Amino acid sequence: MSQNAPVQPPSAPVTSVTARTSPSGDATAPSSSGPSGRSGRGHWGRVLVGLALALAVTLLLAHGLLARAQEERGAERAQRKSVVALLGLTDLVQRAGGTGDAVRAVVSGWPRAEGGAARVIAFSGIRLEASTFPEDTGDKAAPRRLSREEKPLYDRGQRLRAAVETNREEGSARKSEVESQTLPSGGRLLSAPVELDGQVVGAVEWFTPVLTEAEAPSWGPVLLAFLLPLAACAAAVFALSRQGARVAVAAVLFVAGLGGYTVYSLRALDAELRETEEAVSAELRTRGEKAQALLAANSLTAEPALKPGAWDADAMRRPLGQLTDAGVPDAGKLAARGAQVRGEAGKALGALGVLGLAVLLFIGLGALHRAVATAVEFRQAYAYVLPAMVGMVLLVFFPFAYGITLSFTDANLYNSSQPLSELWIGLRNYADILGDFSFAKTAADGSLVFNYLNFYYTLLFTIVWTVTNVTIGVTVGLLLALALNVPNLRLRPIYRVLLILPWAMPNYITALIWKGMFHQQFGVVNHVFRMFGSEGIAWFDSPLTAFFTALATNGWLSFPFMMVVSLGALQSIPGELYEAARVDGANRWQQFTAITLPALKPALVPAIILSVVWTFNMFNIIFLVTAGDPGGSTEILVTQAYKFAFERYRHGYAAAYSTVIFGILLMYSVVQNRMSRATEAA
Repeated sequence: MSQNAPVQPPSAPVTSVTARTSPSGDATAPSSSGPSGRSGRGHWGRVLVGLALALAVTLLLAHGLLARAQEERGAERAQRKSVVALLGLTDLVQRAGGTGDAVRAVVSGWPRAEGGAARVIAFSGIRLEASTFPEDTGDKAAPRRLSREEKPLYDRGQRLRAAVETNREEGSARKSEVESQTLPSGGRLLSAPVELDGQVVGAVEWFTPVLTEAEAPSWGPVLLAFLLPLAACAAAVFALSRQGARVAVAAVLFVAGLGGYTVYSLRALDAELRETEEAVSAELRTRGEKAQALLAANSLTAEPALKPGAWDADAMRRPLGQLTDAGVPDAGKLAARGAQVRGEAGKALGALGVLGLAVLLFIGLGALHRAVATAVEFRQAYAYVLPAMVGMVLLVFFPFAYGITLSFTDANLYNSSQPLSELWIGLRNYADILGDFSFAKTAADGSLVFNYLNFYYTLLFTIVWTVTNVTIGVTVGLLLALALNVPNLRLRPIYRVLLILPWAMPNYITALIWKGMFHQQFGVVNHVFRMFGSEGIAWFDSPLTAFFTALATNGWLSFPFMMVVSLGALQSIPGELYEAARVDGANRWQQFTAITLPALKPALVPAIILSVVWTFNMFNIIFLVTAGDPGGSTEILVTQAYKFAFERYRHGYAAAYSTVIFGILLMYSVVQNRMSRATEAA
């Protein structure tokens, strides 16, 4: 460089400020392309787009929920009317004795919708006693014996008889006593048992071609709730200069639009509910009058008096109670049912409102713009992690979210086919788990008796199990690591291989080996005791000895991990520190406490956290060694959750149990990590 060259000043950071020239040539004030400079331009478009998307998403979902609710009410209305027709006919068949001309007269005179049909099956003689089905005419007209091809009719009746007898023996309503199925050709076939003198002697079948009586809701309110707030927002954003005010106005208009549609939806649901009750009531009154006429025409007994309201029943033949015995809607129960429906709908629409506001704020405040810009800038990095994220969503996050959702239901083996919305019980499972403190009581002889199924007993045992195992693992592992770290130790590689074998071997094999070693008759432990003249011990007959067997097994499995972690940390400590300490006169204990332990802390604390989590959930050892014996006294939380799910078949309760376990471990990990700060950079 020439010595005469002028010295350039340090380059200043380039700003995005430009000067604009007026038509006369004069420079005007600079304008910034940063956020403050663009506050009056472009941001209003984000607000409108955010409001439009928020309204579109929430209103479409709300409209879909309303359509589904009305469809469910329509299906419920058709189902209840069909059940009324079925149980009303069953009542008359039972009064007619289940067989004979009176039964056929009742069946032929029972009102049928266009395409509807009825038939009566008698178990005695396996007969078709009466039928109005089109195929049961001519040579196949009733009465006649069922053919081999008609065996499914007889089997349905036998299933109903088994359900009635099972419910009667167990004193509960567990199995459906009204069977309903949708036929491939369309329509629905319902079956109910015929009882005489407490015995199921036959079955009545009722076919109806009507599956639903619902009409799709109008799109007019959706368009109004979408267009009016959007038009008002478009007028407001040009009058306001601050982006925050624009977003606030958009949020108010969104709430107003969704609120208006919510009012419409709740009124529509109320009207649908009233229509359902009035339709079922009209069906009951019509069939009740017809039943009285058939009783009189066929000289059948009218005692006890007909109660058409009891025909409006559930699958267990229990009256729903929405109508009186005369078939008139109960105003109080109708109001209560309406309040329940409105409450459920209000919660769903409220959740949609939160979702819509989140969409609006995400777009209106520029978060979407920044996210898109970041994704475009780092698109290569996102492309690399995308497969892993998809795998995590499918294999981890979705099952995790489904398990938490399941914990708010009463799902079990017997209702697994029902949707979760019908099994929703809220926080009842958590209240049952965390609200039961009766884990111990005093017996008549003054002894303390533990309730081994209680959550708090199992939690206490799990804590004892975890603390003792981690203490043994850390202590033995650290001592062995110190021994292996001795300079010039002979055969060190052989010792390392031998000491790591328990960790290398599959733990379920180790658990089964140790369980065999503690066998009362053939176990090697009791054989050693007998060699010295002692009696063998029934290790799994006492909670204390059973706990010892599991503790010994898991202790054998846990020390190699801690030994490897400790040995790696010990070998990373500079030898000069020990030399300086010896020069200063420190003894071995002082060197251990002042140098070794602080140096081990960054490695040991995360390892201890992992060990606590692993031991807390050490399913294999408890399940394979003690199996919870004796009497469930050695169960830990994870094995107890397993047995609730797969032995007692309380899937929702087990999911809540597992969620509580996750919460306990999460709190422990967070608290332990923050207190120790071992994973933070220096």
